[in-house]
Amino acid sequence: MNRRYIFIVMTYIAMQLSVFIGMPLFYAIGIKGFNLSPKEAEIQATGYWLVFSFFVGLAIVLFLLWKNEKHNKIERAAPLSFGLSLAWAVAGIFMAFFAQVIAVAIEQVIGVTPGSENTQEILKLIDLFPAIVLISSIIGPILEEIVFRKVIFGTLYNRLPFGMAAVISSVIFAFAHMEPIHLILYTAMGFVFAFLYVQTKRIIVPIIAHVMMNTLVVVAQRFVPEDLEKNIQSFIHSVQWMGGFFL
Repeated sequence: MNRRYIFIVMTYIAMQLSVFIGMPLFYAIGIKGFNLSPKEAEIQATGYWLVFSFFVGLAIVLFLLWKNEKHNKIERAAPLSFGLSLAWAVAGIFMAFFAQVIAVAIEQVIGVTPGSENTQEILKLIDLFPAIVLISSIIGPILEEIVFRKVIFGTLYNRLPFGMAAVISSVIFAFAHMEPIHLILYTAMGFVFAFLYVQTKRIIVPIIAHVMMNTLVVVAQRFVPEDLEKNIQSFIHSVQWMGGFFL
């Protein structure tokens, strides 16, 4: 792996592990410097540190990519036109959701309970600290696509066939979400994003699809009127049932 890519992966890992230092520090500042209650200090420390660390992490990663050197064979090829790339980005949103439907159907067949604890925890954080939506909907997906698709998948794809590189990088993507029980779900999404990257030769395409997918999930579960949300959930469940039937 290229040295610049190694630094990007290290930055991402350091950003994730920084919570063990940053949150206690911000918590202490909230208690001693602003006289917050322990509960309020915990909420503020969690929210502010996540926003701060992800912004800094993204800034470092973008700086490392500043020269835009093409270290994988995907980007050394001619990219699709802007119009076709945009079309694939929009199509990718539906592809990602469809992949989730199929993955959930498979998980149900093998006895995995639907529902992601990771997603629910993020939604709870957004309720307590709304700025977290910037992390879950924008900054997080951008970082994940750069790290898992451009760097990890792109490096593997230099030496391996698409299917093998996509599966390996997608499994790593799944374990990075700390929900091994939903390995199939996260792997399916990772596979779709890898396909979009190879198909268009532009990392911005899976980024757009990933950002829009996460944003739609947050909007549907937090800002859509309750009756409409129930209709959406009913539709999703019916599609999941059909997916399970055809499997």
